[in-house]
Amino acid sequence: MVTRQLPKPEEIFELMKFRKPSLDFRGTRLEKAQSIYDLRKIAKRRTPAAAFDYTDGGAEREISMRRARKAFEDVEFHPGILTDVSRVDPSVNILGGPSAQPFGIAPTGFTRLMQTEGEIAGAGAAGAAGIPFSLSTLGTTSIEDVHAENPDGRNWYQLYVMKDRSISYGLVERAAKAGFDTLFFTVDTPVAGARLRDKKNGFSIPPQLTPGVVINAIPRPWWWIDFLTTPKLEFASLTSTGGTVGELLDSAMDPSINYEDLKEIREMWPGKIAIKGVQNVEDAKKLADLGVDAIVLSNHGGRQLDRASVPFHLLPEVKRELGNSTEIMVDTGIMHGSDIVAAMALGADFTLVGRAYLYGLMAGGRRGVDRTIEILSEEVERTMRLLQVHTIEELEPRHVTQLRELQPIPQPGARRRAEV
Repeated sequence: MVTRQLPKPEEIFELMKFRKPSLDFRGTRLEKAQSIYDLRKIAKRRTPAAAFDYTDGGAEREISMRRARKAFEDVEFHPGILTDVSRVDPSVNILGGPSAQPFGIAPTGFTRLMQTEGEIAGAGAAGAAGIPFSLSTLGTTSIEDVHAENPDGRNWYQLYVMKDRSISYGLVERAAKAGFDTLFFTVDTPVAGARLRDKKNGFSIPPQLTPGVVINAIPRPWWWIDFLTTPKLEFASLTSTGGTVGELLDSAMDPSINYEDLKEIREMWPGKIAIKGVQNVEDAKKLADLGVDAIVLSNHGGRQLDRASVPFHLLPEVKRELGNSTEIMVDTGIMHGSDIVAAMALGADFTLVGRAYLYGLMAGGRRGVDRTIEILSEEVERTMRLLQVHTIEELEPRHVTQLRELQPIPQPGARRRAEV
């Protein structure tokens, strides 16, 4: 029998603990966010649909984007036991320098449209966390201002080769002069992908105050106040900014770029060079033979060719072919620190996060980006402890199994891609 009694008031009061009221509403909502998906929910509430969907969406039916995320979800971990992991070290060396975590911030375009602090928030947060920050050719903050915000940190520059080569060459020279240590030569954007959400939303640069946009903005006045009371939106390379994103990309990008352009850029650039947008083993091998410093397995976040190869699926075979001759980075689909750990275990030397960073930015500006990095870092270190490894270098393929529903069907006369 359970003995029952009347509750004692002092015991009830002992259980009643309330959070002290705070006027720091931004800090309170960010503190409640326990995952990148929580930050995404906050970002969606606080950002107009057109800007949010530009970040959140992919090309056409968004199959590439969904597959990339599912690839990381379909991972099985194999932890060890009886290892003292009271201390773990997630730091790595990449492209000749240190990073406190095995991930950095990927280059993103039109960033101040997401939230007015834009790349300044990203560069400052990355510098404070000791991880690299990447600035896009289509960024909304100048090369020099990013360097001023993150003067002692690692800044990387992502380059599109444009029809007017003098623009691209000038950007390379400016980035080198500002002390950026790595150039991302991006090769997966000869033309813009069909981003249908943007077309449906009528998303343009700069945003147009159509009736639909005004109605959508009513519950989000803070976004428009920030946008209209801060300096005019300017781009690092484009003198004309009118039109949809696709129209801007198509007017600027050159579909004729080739290996001669790569050769010319390499001769101009004094630092490390990485080729971003590699999507098959053969191209990875060719680039390694040419002696590039790194490749980035990426399908542009699922925003270019829909149903493109999933970078995380490509990783093991690319690693087998390249060995340690060329550093390998991975992006697309990373939404959790365990995704990063899985990639490192299967041979990546580094990873890049794009949408996760932008969700934090939209959720709370610089403090939101800090929260993104904090969440991912905690998840990385917790996953390392649960796998019972002390350092990133201890991670091996034996720690991870990729569970795959999509298996390639061998074609007559074609070399079948190796099973992973």
